[in-house]
Amino acid sequence: MENDKEIENFISTLPNGKEIIAIRNKEALRIRKVMNEDSEQAITDAKYGFITGALKETFTDNHLEKEQTTRVIDSIVTHRIWGYPIFFLFLYIMFEGTFVLGDYPMQGIEWLVDQLGNLIRNNMAEGPLKDLLIDGIIGGVGGVIVFLPNILLLYFFISILEDSGYMARAAFIMDKIMHRMGLHGKSFIPLIMGFGCNVPAIMATRTIEDRKSRLITMLVNPLMSCSARLPIYLVMIGAFFPNYASFMLLCIYTAGILLAVVMARIFSKFLVKGEDSPFVMELPPYRMPTSKSIMRHTWEKGAQYLKKMGGIIMIASIIIWFLGYYPQHDAYESAAEQQENSYIGQIGKAIEPVIKPLGFDWKLGIGLISGVGAKELVVSTLGVLYTNEGDMENVNLSDRIPITPLVALAYMLFVLIYFPCIATFAAIKQESGSWKWAIFTAGYTTGVAWLVAFAVFQIGNFIV
Repeated sequence: MENDKEIENFISTLPNGKEIIAIRNKEALRIRKVMNEDSEQAITDAKYGFITGALKETFTDNHLEKEQTTRVIDSIVTHRIWGYPIFFLFLYIMFEGTFVLGDYPMQGIEWLVDQLGNLIRNNMAEGPLKDLLIDGIIGGVGGVIVFLPNILLLYFFISILEDSGYMARAAFIMDKIMHRMGLHGKSFIPLIMGFGCNVPAIMATRTIEDRKSRLITMLVNPLMSCSARLPIYLVMIGAFFPNYASFMLLCIYTAGILLAVVMARIFSKFLVKGEDSPFVMELPPYRMPTSKSIMRHTWEKGAQYLKKMGGIIMIASIIIWFLGYYPQHDAYESAAEQQENSYIGQIGKAIEPVIKPLGFDWKLGIGLISGVGAKELVVSTLGVLYTNEGDMENVNLSDRIPITPLVALAYMLFVLIYFPCIATFAAIKQESGSWKWAIFTAGYTTGVAWLVAFAVFQIGNFIV
């Protein structure tokens, strides 16, 4: 009666198996007519009803006061109306803290990077090695490492939400929206994890039993703005929207969430077929997060970020510097002319017709290409490409990118949506078991990114 497949398989081996199954189907139909629910749910309700009654008669709760506090808090944060604004308020506080608190240590790191660049500039003989150290390594890696405090703060706030027990409540209030998207309530946790990094978020979809929800969650997870994209937003927002920094950052993250809702709905309706499954989850008790646990989580993520600085980002920065430095570095009158005729300039010019309708020049295009390897590379690439322009002493990349606020907004949205990084691409292939879904994700995200950036730039130009 509980639709246990193993029992059904066993019954079918008996001589009167078909007769037993027929009687079961008849009784299940009768229960559905009488109780307006299937037999499995009816039995579950009866079991838990008996358990609840037995507990009330026999069990004395020594933690009643604690449970009462939990119920009071839950009545507010999981409220069907107030739960949503409270959730977005917490997100806003998280982004505000990331900006405001992170600004002071960021300025300190900028000063150190600036001093290091000046030290090499003043004490080293002219030549390719000096240019590599200043423009390639310090310009590239230094342009990204200044955002380490912001990354640490973002993970600090996420750890507090997880360890306090609130993140599970956020999944609970989002369950109804998840089902309207064609997803499972459990999909919310991997999607929230995507704000940190898309790779473990996609691996976390293993907890979703329903194949349809698991696959759709994987396909839309790259639209959750991971922490690797944060340095790009900070550069653009700091330069073009300094008075509305937290609000703009919240808008970018919200745009990713809304787009994920739309795409999940489309995929659920037209691409991946299957029935929605019910969502039951345990709500853990509220706990005061321990400083040891929060600091451990935060530092682990910070260490990963620093490891990237010394590995993939430094190597990529050197490669990009080399492509921008050669051939015939000394054959041109200005740095801008030399870059335009370099190897990287030739690549950028080749793709410029595709991105010109979005308001992007070839340098911004090269930044997007490098971001396929890792999203932090966008900032380090722009740091290398724009080092030789304007103020040579200025380490702050925000002041060196000659674009309008409208182009900056279109660029941030493109970075938010387009091709997931190689690690995410590989994770989708591994978890879905097919290259087909990984290639599809890369294709649809890039196509949607182009359309969104095009619409923002063209409509914005028309209005202005």
